[in-house]
Amino acid sequence: MTTALIRTATRRTATPALGAVRNLNLHEYQSAKIMADCGVNVPFGLPAQTVDEAVAAADRIGDEEVVIKSQILAGGRGLGTFKSGLQGGVHVIKSSEVKEYAEKMLGGTLVTKQSGPEGKPVNTVLLAKKMSLAREFYFAIMMDRASGGPLIIACSEGGTSIEDLAESHPEKIIKVPVDLKLGLTEEQAMQVVDGLTVAGDKAAAAEQIKALYNLFVSKDCTMVEVNPLAEDTEGNLIAADAKIGFDDNAEFRQKDVFEQRDFTQEDPREVDAGKWDLNYIGLDGNIGCMVNGAGLAMSTMDIISLNGGSPANFLDVGGSANTEQVKNAFEIITSDPAVKAILVNIFGGIMKCDIIAQGIIEASRELDLTVPVVVRLEGTNVEIGKKMLEESGLALITADDLDDAAEKAVAAIQTA
Repeated sequence: MTTALIRTATRRTATPALGAVRNLNLHEYQSAKIMADCGVNVPFGLPAQTVDEAVAAADRIGDEEVVIKSQILAGGRGLGTFKSGLQGGVHVIKSSEVKEYAEKMLGGTLVTKQSGPEGKPVNTVLLAKKMSLAREFYFAIMMDRASGGPLIIACSEGGTSIEDLAESHPEKIIKVPVDLKLGLTEEQAMQVVDGLTVAGDKAAAAEQIKALYNLFVSKDCTMVEVNPLAEDTEGNLIAADAKIGFDDNAEFRQKDVFEQRDFTQEDPREVDAGKWDLNYIGLDGNIGCMVNGAGLAMSTMDIISLNGGSPANFLDVGGSANTEQVKNAFEIITSDPAVKAILVNIFGGIMKCDIIAQGIIEASRELDLTVPVVVRLEGTNVEIGKKMLEESGLALITADDLDDAAEKAVAAIQTA
């Protein structure tokens, strides 16, 4: 139950891993530039952040019709809906209509299957040249836990939600695991081309598949998703729409890429958590959690749920947090107005209980906490930590074990 919540949250925030943001996602127009630099065929397009820029971009393209695309970090834009009521985040329109559509789209909030019900703000639109596309495919590369390396996923149908394709035509989806040491072989590239049922020059198509794989490796990507990977009327493969994720651990050698990060597309609480090296994911419940260790955090949320409560977040302070980080963890948790109680569950190993206790005391005093705080400490310096809490004079609720802590957190809300 809680695991499903986490998976939903990571899809909302475009972070496919537990904890702090583990990858950087870029907009389509940013990804297209990087792809073009790596030899991938992409449509000509120009980003615009104002209505005037959008009109100027359409004029520069110079065609009777153009494609205007909302730039958000979530898939399913074409089938999305603006909160204003406008249907679709991608439109093929006459150049004379660009002003009208840009006014409706820029500054709006687009809700898609992958954005969550809150949607994502549209601060940029991409004006792209309309392509003469004969067929549309789906293509993606991502890291696969089972094979221990990159996995290519391709489908002979594309241009719409891959979730829908997987449900309606699972037999059309092929998966090709790649050995990182060997790289993508010619045989594997042709296997992908055949799986896509490319009608044009298969050798040229295989070169595009290899260019996409080289992009994935050379730019330290966690994901390269092209939907659609299209075939034009001349048989050329074109990355008509793309989304790329980059591993945060590679920031030191991909500085030009990470400078393009768009913080407006992320949960501000997660951004703040990242600044303090905290692992945070916001959820929809009302009991804030502060735990050390991802496994313990998952267990804590499960036991809260089993006791009839609902976790408001995943927050792992890690094994080496200091007092300042603990204080900021409390500030991030309490910035969520839905939080009605906080459960602190610490098993001290490297993380010492007295450090956590000091952070709790300082946070309680400085933030003037008005919600009940339940604390369960165990491990290194636990007696010192418990004594500090007892002598603090604060109205903290202590617990003997995790079950006791969860029960008291749920009860604190019910009696508040």
